[in-house]
Amino acid sequence: MKWITREHPKIDRIACPWLIKRFIDADAEIIYVPFDQVIATAKQLDAVPFDLPEVEYTHYNDQCTFDYFLKKHSLKDVALDRMAAIIRGADTDRHDFAPQASGLSAIFLGLSQNISDDYELLELGMKVYDGLYTWAKHLHQQKHTQAPVEQLLLEVYHKYLKKGSEKKEPGWAKELKEMIQDQLDTNMALSLQQVSDELEINPAYLSREFSKYFDNLSFGDYIRKLRTDKAMHLIDTTAYSLTEIAYLTGFSDQSHFNRIFKKQTGQNPLAYKKGSLKGKKDTK
Repeated sequence: MKWITREHPKIDRIACPWLIKRFIDADAEIIYVPFDQVIATAKQLDAVPFDLPEVEYTHYNDQCTFDYFLKKHSLKDVALDRMAAIIRGADTDRHDFAPQASGLSAIFLGLSQNISDDYELLELGMKVYDGLYTWAKHLHQQKHTQAPVEQLLLEVYHKYLKKGSEKKEPGWAKELKEMIQDQLDTNMALSLQQVSDELEINPAYLSREFSKYFDNLSFGDYIRKLRTDKAMHLIDTTAYSLTEIAYLTGFSDQSHFNRIFKKQTGQNPLAYKKGSLKGKKDTK
């Protein structure tokens, strides 16, 4: 059977092929292609797509694709459950899920940087996950200084991750801020799904992590705040009608504009406009 996913794998897209070949189909063929070619190529090759939005084998809530494979194929194995927590934490940047997640993340981020051939990386990754499974099956109760696999993960964490702990935001957050900035001159018609597709990030993960880097606001609240700020600026500096301003700032209709504007500012747009005009007269 053929399985297909996005190119440039790191954690989940190595772990899932390992799980497939070790527990589901030893003869499975794993295929990596560019993101925008996965679905079309899957149909052409009669392959099952995984780990991308809007397919069956993907992230659900705070769980990653590896978790779904376990559930879908009824793989009952305590060692796999231990691995799932580590993989989930590493793949979603939730290192609180398992202490080993930080090390696993560091290892595969480093390997993916050093190895450009996806299939070479997969071959090496299969060995890494074989080792992790052995630890999860037989060695997980040993102390850190006794378990070779866990000791390696901890050494990587202390050597590399702690040095980078001062990093304030991931690359996707910076890229998203640039996307939003580019939208400020339009009607701010960005949706979470559009952003997720553009960044190639699972929407559930993006929704959960968004507030950490955007003023502690959800994606929807942040966009509504920007729309309201832009509306206030247009009211203060232009002669546009409120209906025109509602359209220019991406609100679906005047009623929606009035409701969100009042929620953000404490007054409706008409009252704000009257106050703005009065302030201009008073300064003359």
